Amino acid sequence: MIKTIHIKKICCFMLSIVLIIGTQKAIADSFSYSNNKTVVGSMKHHIVAPKETLLDIVRNFGLGYNELSLLYPKMDPWIPSPGQNLVIPTQWILPSTKLYGLVINLPELRLYHFNPKTGMVTTYPVGIGDIGWETPVAVGHVIHRKVDPTWLIPESLRAKYGAVTIPPGPNNPLGKYWIGLSLTGYGIHGTNSPWGIGKLVSHGCIRLYPEHIALLFEKVYVNTPVEIVYETVKIGIQDQNIFMEVHPDIYHKIPDMQEQALRRLHELDILSSISVSLVKDTLEKQSGLPVRVGFLTKGGDDTLAVKASD
Repeated sequence: MIKTIHIKKICCFMLSIVLIIGTQKAIADSFSYSNNKTVVGSMKHHIVAPKETLLDIVRNFGLGYNELSLLYPKMDPWIPSPGQNLVIPTQWILPSTKLYGLVINLPELRLYHFNPKTGMVTTYPVGIGDIGWETPVAVGHVIHRKVDPTWLIPESLRAKYGAVTIPPGPNNPLGKYWIGLSLTGYGIHGTNSPWGIGKLVSHGCIRLYPEHIALLFEKVYVNTPVEIVYETVKIGIQDQNIFMEVHPDIYHKIPDMQEQALRRLHELDILSSISVSLVKDTLEKQSGLPVRVGFLTKGGDDTLAVKASD
């Protein structure tokens, strides 16, 4: 009887730990935003613990694999050096959209959920279409939501999986939640392979960590607008500082990144306010970090912000 009680206590303790860890992982970054505040979040630091992998670290901080691998390309993702002090890139420039509904920026491998009523934006890392199965740039909306979806396997993949459908459960690549889009054949869903977040892994759909899709699923509704964009270069402002964030051209759509960046700066009428050398250095590194490249004269914030979201 005593042994049984001890076992029950141990089981309850273990369950509590699992629930606590699960709760920590389910936290996603949310920030206030406005037309004159288009840089959100702040950088963090993390000391690598023994036996901790890069994949553990990115998931615990709500990041995708790409976001740390860009900063530390030589780091072994499975055996990073214990004690190493890592920069955690939890700061982002908002995409140059209308800042409404769901926005997925493909080169960034990141989704933004804007709620104009509260003035808050929540952001999640995603996995997207692999080369040959590229997620399209498009505008649409949510058409349905489904818990425990059955995957109807595309005909081109049925030989690979040896089936026509895969029922709900641990073997279903869609995970537990499906958000169907008006873009035929595409949706936003969970995954049974969370280490694919921050990578080109899907056949076109947009994948989130299981804990993140559970949060997003409760916040979106049918007819929520969805915009899929391709911004390798983002420009934002914070306290009159001009920031630039550059991501690799993953789908090889941009023939000249520097030309694109300078054209965008010219459109915003801020070429005279930036350092060309800093812009070129940021374009060369393509680190995914917001980098300060200039400073606005007093009163320039609103002008830049409005233009950046046009």
